[in-house]
Parts: sequence; structure tokens; C-alpha cells
Amino acid sequence: MMMYDMVIIGGGPAGISAGIYGISRGKLVLVIEQKEVGGVIATVSTVTHYAGIISGETGKTFADRLKAQAEAAGVKMIFQKVIKTKLAGEIKEITTDQGLYQARTVILANGTTPRRLGIPGEQELSGKGTGLNAARDGWRYEGKNIYVVGGADGAIKEALYLAQFAKRLTIIHFEEKLGCIAEFARKVEQTANIQVMTKTRLTAVFGQEQVEALELTHEETGEKTRIEDPGCGVFIYAGSTPNTELYDELELRDGFIPVNERMETEIPGVYAAGDIRVKQVRQAATAVADGAIAAINAASFLG
Repeated sequence: MMMYDMVIIGGGPAGISAGIYGISRGKLVLVIEQKEVGGVIATVSTVTHYAGIISGETGKTFADRLKAQAEAAGVKMIFQKVIKTKLAGEIKEITTDQGLYQARTVILANGTTPRRLGIPGEQELSGKGTGLNAARDGWRYEGKNIYVVGGADGAIKEALYLAQFAKRLTIIHFEEKLGCIAEFARKVEQTANIQVMTKTRLTAVFGQEQVEALELTHEETGEKTRIEDPGCGVFIYAGSTPNTELYDELELRDGFIPVNERMETEIPGVYAAGDIRVKQVRQAATAVADGAIAAINAASFLG
């Protein structure tokens, strides 16, 4: 069995950055990604505010360039699902659905998973009006009404993208005002077919082969309103949960992995980078930085 200097779990911006920096230090590196390079960012409609992006950057173009750069650097990537890890000890073991891999250091960079609302009808109508991806599915709702659940930057950025297809786009947010940056809030105000419903939650969706109706509940009064809107699209951005369920050897904080400024966890030779770690700002820019720091320090640990 080949022994790797560095196994990186996750092929998003943090993991790819770590791989490139690990290779640059002359280390034997393996990146294990479950689905596709880019992680969550590969699914977004547009990439904004990242220094150095190309004009019209989409999640897919960004992810494609991450992959191309990693391959050009010589980073070995495999696409398998990690099902078990053994992180303590000098030799780390990562078991996937296709094999067992050993490494002297491990960088945990497998990010987060979008959270579901857990409301009636959401699961049953997944792919039929809920559980949608703006970049992939937005065009399917051209000329129809679209509802976006969420008020943070990610939700509003996707709402602004989806507005080009929608007859009317409604943002549903449970707080008193949107929680996005001023730039996005201003663009919402300037987009004629966007309306905002604050202090409101989506509490149920109805239908069989498509969404037929929605139930909205006022956050303060509890008053419920049913909206009949056959064929509408519901795009949900309700935050995310860290993918740390396999890391029971680590002490977690609210599900996230605590690290120091060197991206070191409590286990020697184990690092965490990107959205999976305890941090203030979760952006592609900070993920890339985390990955670089983790790999540089893992290389130093290896000597």
C-alpha cells in the first residue's frame, strides 16, 4: 500500500489550495473528493469578490480552473466517498467506499452541506420544485414565479441571478431585514421583479409532481398564509452543517473543528481548513488561505 505524505479530504477551494501547496513542497499528495472539484462553490451561479476572478465567473468556471491548476501541478485526485477515518497515531488511515489509504498527515477540508428546512413536502418535492440549484435549474422556471428562502449573502446573490428568469421573485426571510451586504441589498431594491417578505418563514409546500402551493407563517404573530402558485420554483438557502460526522476522535465546537493559526487540530499531523473549521468568515478567499496555511505547516511537520 502506498504511503502518502499528505491526504486531503475534500476538493473545494481549501482542499485544492492545500494540494497545490503540498506538491510545491515536494510532498506526495492525494486529494479525495466525493463528488466534484469545487465543492459547494461549483454549484453557485456566480462567484463574486474573489480577487483575480475572470469576468462573468460562475461556480463551474471557477471549479474547472481549480481542477485544471491542481492537475497541472501534479496533484493526484480520486473521486470516492470517505466512510471511516483513523486520525490518531503516526500513520493515519482513510477508508473510502473503494479502498484504504494511509498518510503521515491529513488535512480535513470537506466543508459543509446545505441544510434543509425539514418542512412538510420539502423532501417529497425535491427536484420537482424544491431542492433546486440556481445555476442548474433556474432557466427551467423562466416566466414563472420563484421563491428564495434566506437572507444572507449566498441566498441574495442567487436571488439576483434567478430574477432574470422569474416573472416575480419573492425573497422569504424570517428576520426583520435581510442579512446580506449593502451591495446586494441595493441591487435587490433596484430589481423591479423582486419583492421581499421579512419576518416570514416557509413552513410547508404542497403538490405531487410539482409545487402547487406554499404555506407561509409570520414569525411574530404565527399567522399562516397559503399561496396557490402551481409550477413555481422554491430555492432554499437555510445555512449549512459541517461534514464532521466521521471525525469522532476530534473535539468539535458546534459541529465545527477548532484549530490554531497553523490550522492544526488537537491531533498531531491532522489539520483542518475551509468551512469545516471554527472561523468567523466562510468565503472562497478564506478557504484558499486556510488550505495554503494547512499544507505549508503539514509539510513542515513532515520535515
